[in-house]
Amino acid sequence: MSRAIGNVIGIDDAPFERSYRGDVMVVGAVFSRTRLDGVVRAYVRRDGVNATRRIVEMVEGHQFREHIRAVLLQGIAVAGFNVVDIHELCRSLKRPVLVVTRRRPDLDAVRRALLERTPGGSRKWKLIERAGLMEPVGKLYVQRAGLSLAEAAAMLKVTTLHGLLPEPLRVAHLIAGGIATGASRGHA
Repeated sequence: MSRAIGNVIGIDDAPFERSYRGDVMVVGAVFSRTRLDGVVRAYVRRDGVNATRRIVEMVEGHQFREHIRAVLLQGIAVAGFNVVDIHELCRSLKRPVLVVTRRRPDLDAVRRALLERTPGGSRKWKLIERAGLMEPVGKLYVQRAGLSLAEAAAMLKVTTLHGLLPEPLRVAHLIAGGIATGASRGHA
């Protein structure tokens, strides 16, 4: 794996009230391995369909775009059920995309929620299916586009400093929470 693969952007959404229905802030923490180099943000619609496009615009719209070699997402959906098309994101940015979670999601519950209670749920469920099954890497689970499982494991290794999550995701989570609520809380 290239040393440059440590130049990544970790993306996470800000917390929001369950009843909230507007745009939700998404934060990108740009890292060189485990060093924070910059922060970017965008807004996506709660339970909407614009996450992929807005993330492309966020990554491409800043001076960091030339340095970013991969995109890390904390989960395949942001702002509730605004599902990211990881293959389209990979194709549009010409960079690998790695979805990281602590636990394997309950896909039956996700499918029911999408199909029974979410506008456009059928399309969103197809994006989740197309992303592939979550694969274990150490104590984490990943979905990937544009990189092998071995490359995903190596990327996690070079970008993780504290705890289980890579620094770009851990810091994006803390920044998003701090901006949205006045103080970060919980563990990333």
